[in-house]
Amino acid sequence: MTNFQIAVQKTLAHEGGYVNNPNDRGGPTKYGITQSDMPGVDIASITPAQAVSYYSEKYWKPLYSEINDQLLGEKLFDMGVLFGVGTAVKLLQISLTEGGKISLVSDGVFGPITLADTNQRGSLEEYRTVLVRHAVDVVNRNPQDGVFLQGWLNRIAA
Repeated sequence: MTNFQIAVQKTLAHEGGYVNNPNDRGGPTKYGITQSDMPGVDIASITPAQAVSYYSEKYWKPLYSEINDQLLGEKLFDMGVLFGVGTAVKLLQISLTEGGKISLVSDGVFGPITLADTNQRGSLEEYRTVLVRHAVDVVNRNPQDGVFLQGWLNRIAA
């Protein structure tokens, strides 16, 4: 079973502290949370506890706790923070269906069918392969994001 506290601590480590990178379309961030994520809050002053609470409420899905493979569950959560929850789930679903192993709709919804398939057939390595492809596709569509590609690839591999 995937433990949220372990997963979120790893995500916080990946996201780091306050950053205001002019190349980041999200603007100023702290722990990966942007100003638009928490309007009315000085993003530079949020605490780790506030970030954990935010991620628990906005990114952690109840069924994630039922993923048997802790590392796969952590990666799904972390990629939800990086690329968006729906995209992360959709990419997991694609990794489950590649090679014709199963027929699953890649709809970006982590429901009981995706959970069952993840627990039966989920592979962290296959998920990483699909994630790398996605990261490269993002940069191909948005060349200005190329400055982030190596960091994304490092994070996918972590």
